[in-house]
This record gives sequence, structure tokens and C-alpha cells, in this order.
Amino acid sequence: MDDTAKYLIHARIAADGVVERSDVVGAVFGQTEGLLGDELDLRDLQQSSKVGRIDVEISSENGQSFGELTIATSLDKAATAVLGASLETIERVGPCRASIEVTSIEDVRAAKRRAVVDRAKELLATAFDETAISSEELLADVRESAQVEEITEYAGLPAGPSVTSSDAIIVVEGRADVLQLLSYGIKNAIGVEGTNVPDAVASLTAEKTVTVFVDGDRGGELILRELLQVGDVDYVVFAPADQSVEDLSREAVHGLLREKVAADRIADSKNIRETIAGLIETGDLGLAMTDADDHTTQAAATEPEPTSSTDSERMTDSEPPTDSPTEVEVIPTSSDELSDGAESAAAVDSEPTTTASGETVDVEPTADADHPEPTDTESTDSGAGDPTQTDTDRPATLRSHVRAVIGDETGTARLLSDSFELLAEVDPEALVETLETAADPFAVVLDGELTQQQLDVAAQRGLDHVVARSTGEFVKQPVGTRVLTAEQLRAAEIDVEA
Repeated sequence: MDDTAKYLIHARIAADGVVERSDVVGAVFGQTEGLLGDELDLRDLQQSSKVGRIDVEISSENGQSFGELTIATSLDKAATAVLGASLETIERVGPCRASIEVTSIEDVRAAKRRAVVDRAKELLATAFDETAISSEELLADVRESAQVEEITEYAGLPAGPSVTSSDAIIVVEGRADVLQLLSYGIKNAIGVEGTNVPDAVASLTAEKTVTVFVDGDRGGELILRELLQVGDVDYVVFAPADQSVEDLSREAVHGLLREKVAADRIADSKNIRETIAGLIETGDLGLAMTDADDHTTQAAATEPEPTSSTDSERMTDSEPPTDSPTEVEVIPTSSDELSDGAESAAAVDSEPTTTASGETVDVEPTADADHPEPTDTESTDSGAGDPTQTDTDRPATLRSHVRAVIGDETGTARLLSDSFELLAEVDPEALVETLETAADPFAVVLDGELTQQQLDVAAQRGLDHVVARSTGEFVKQPVGTRVLTAEQLRAAEIDVEA
């Protein structure tokens, strides 16, 4: 009946005495029988599936009973209105005097229409994005496909083609990161494929100048800590907080590599990411490259670019090239990139500039570079998910659970006891199953949209509170379960102490 219902009749009931659900249902059938004729007889309408079951929620307090009843119908508007009016003729429920008042008649199809319109707007805005592609995107796809084909393996690990021949390597987390750097022209990257650093990578770090470039999350920090223990790491680079190397743009990758930090500056740090952010902010990166290092690095980065006779003379007059490592090998993919090769050398510590007298001087990177300041979330991220956390650290109130789940945008759902202790924390998709099997649940905090199914199961289990980021369109809403959004909870300043 729920699938074919057009309208929902909502009514409020009050009785001078203690009555139960069966008393209300019996009164509805008994006192409306024969009142409206054969065509609108409630029993006949139910048998023909034109009227659904009568849902009753009722409770008793101080010798009186109060509740709500809901009837779903597939009749037309006139017949539904007549049926609703007939409910108000009921004067007794069981042995008690009672009154029923119809509060509203809801059009179920209107809620569905709103959902259809919202979904259509979303599809219109997003579903057609891939149909249009520019010439630049076509050319970029072709260039990237040519570069991706050059990925190789080193000891079974994904690597760029220059890992074995280059004096310097960049260690990343996985194959996707190697592919992304390769598409940006960086050919000397190798992926460790997990937190267990292979022996081949550990041995390779002893032979070459190593820059570790990992994701800005706890997994990246764990990989770095292991590399610092089993390998010989020279420089460290972190992606921005909660971002992966594979998601970064070309400009972001080169900018971060220019701001790499010497590994010996963070070896004993408890919060590596926070320490690196502070060193970058102050410009104290701990780098010690010589002039010869600068010239060698830039020469490798701009190798495809032809040099003029004046440039050749300057190179002859300068210090002779040394065997210092080349941090990044860049594949030029267009004429524009050939001219910009020197600016995109990703691992250059400092860039030489030429004065009017023809002398080459070093310009050290300053603290004015664009880099994010560490946030509270980043500074405490290393402690997230710590299995040693005690129960005393858990939130003691409903509002504190809301802040921890919805305020921090965890994308999870928490099931709480009547003392607001954590019973379970699951994905929203598994909330219904968890509710059905949990022992004595009292409240739910959901970082997502509350659905009708989740609300129905919560009401059946007798939950007192449900707090969600947002709520959908409800066909029916139980009386005994209080439903609030996080915004409503903050506005009302509700704080139920444990």
C-alpha cells in the first residue's frame, strides 16, 4: 500500500483513560462502520487495497492517553476528505471518552515530485559535464598517454624510466602517484606500494639522493617514519592536509618540491607534518646546496632548451659541473614547456639569478611562499584512530557526540546508550543493520541525510533521539522518537548530560 498511496491522513487522539493501540483501531472500524455507505466502508476499502493499515502511536500519562494515527489512502481528494472527517465522529475508545482531530492530509506525491525536481537539477548540472571537451584537453590526453606508456618497474615496483640512471629519486606511495608525476615530466619517481617499505627501496636510498613525497594524511606519515628508519632519506615533502599526490596539479607538485625540507630537521619530531609546516613558514628548510649543485640541477631541468653563445660563455666561466644529484628530470611536452623548463624544476632548492655584471648569485627561498598554516585538525591528526584511547576521552553528552561526528564531517554514524556511551560507529549504509542488532540503543548521531527506512527502524527499536546533518522527505514520522538536525540542536542549545 505504501507504494500506491496518494494521501496520508494525520490525526491526533486524546482519551480520558488508559487505552492501547488495539482499542483505537477497534474504535475506528467499529464506529465508522455503515456511516458512509458501502462504497466508503473502511473494511471493504482495506480489502481492496484502497486504504492501508492504520498506524497508531499512543502513550499514557497521569491517567490520560495521547497519540497520533496515520491512514494511507489511494482514494481521490473528495473521498479522502470524507474518510478523514468520519474519524472525528469517534467519541469513545474502549471504555473511555475520546476525541480525534484530523491535523493534516498529506499529498505523498508532492514529496516525490520535489525529490524528482531536486534530482533533475543535480543531473542537469553534473551529468552532461563529460560531453564537451576542448582542444587543449584532447592534446593533454594524448601527451599524457604517451608519457604513461613509459612507466617501468624496479624490483617489481612501479617506477619512472630514469630511476636506475638518475643520481636522485623521488619516493612516493603508489603507482598512481608515479603516473601523475610522470605526466608532469618527472621521470625518477618510484612507489613503495604500502606502509611496508620493500628492501629494494631501502637499498636504493643508500645509493642515491632521496626525496620522500607522500600524501598529507596519517598513512603518508607512517610511510615516512618507516623510510627514516630503514633507508637513507635526504629530503621530505608532504602533500597538503587530506590530499594525495595523485590529486595535485602540475604547479602544486613543483611548488611543493621547491619547498622540500632536509630530513635531519624532522628526524626526532613527534608531529612531522606540523614541524615541516613550521620550517617552511620560517624559511628554515635546512638545505645546503652549493653553486655547483644549483647549476647541475638547472642544467638537467632545462636540458631540452637550446642555449645561446652568451649562455655558453657564462657556463664556461662558472665553476665546472660536478656529480651533484639531479632531483627532478622533466619531460618537455610542448614548446611552452620548453621555454619554462627552468621554472618548473621541481626539486631545485634555490635558483641562481644573473646580475648586470654577469655574475651568478644564489637566491634563497623565502618564507613568503604560498603554503598553508597548520590547523588544529592537522596537528592532532597523528593521534586519530589511536587504539589506546580510553573511555574517559569519549564525549559525555549528545552535543559533544554531534560535534565529533557531524562537526568534524566524519561521514559516519554513532549509536549511543542511555548514558551516551558509544555502542558502535559505522558507515551510514550499515546503520539499519546495526540498529536492528544493537543492545538497548538510546540515540543515533548521523553525519548524512536521515532516510525514512533509518527513521522507521530507529522508532521500532525505541530510540529517544536521532540527530542528523539533514533529513529527507518523510512519509510518516514516529511520535516517540525525537528527530533533529545538527543545526536545530545548536539553535536550541540542547545539551543532554550523560
